[in-house]
Order: sequence, then C-alpha cells, then structure tokens
Amino acid sequence: MLTVNLTEAKARLSALLDAVAAGEEVVITRRGRSVARLIRESDSDAESGDWVARLRRFHAHQPGPAGSAIELLRELRDQVP
Repeated sequence: MLTVNLTEAKARLSALLDAVAAGEEVVITRRGRSVARLIRESDSDAESGDWVARLRRFHAHQPGPAGSAIELLRELRDQVP
C-alpha cells in the first residue's frame, strides 16, 4: 500500500494510476488523515455484481438471535431488576 498526501497525489496522478493498474493500493491523505483510497477497478465492488445480492449474502452470514422474538423479549424482561 502506498500513502501520499494530496499535493503529491495531484503532482503524480498519472504515475499513481499506473501503480493502481498494476495492483497497488494508494491512500491519499489530507493533513495527515486518510481521505481516499484508490484501488484497481476490477478489485472494487463495481464489478462484483448487484449490490442487493451482495447485501443479502452479507446478511446471510451474520449471526441472528437464538430462538423466537417472544423468547428474546421474555429473557430481556427477566433480566430487568
């Protein structure tokens, strides 16, 4: 990963894009804080398909509460002093 400040990024944009095309990740900073990340287009979500499908896949892998909503509410109610 290559980190450059905004001034350097402006001056070297063409070279930075060449590095990104070669697979390098570039982080651009402003006043020492990261403000942007350049990655190769094929590595981004733009080519990974429909965002709704990606969201569903992500959600499917997240742990859900054990039991029904009623059981969860009863358990939470029983914990209240």
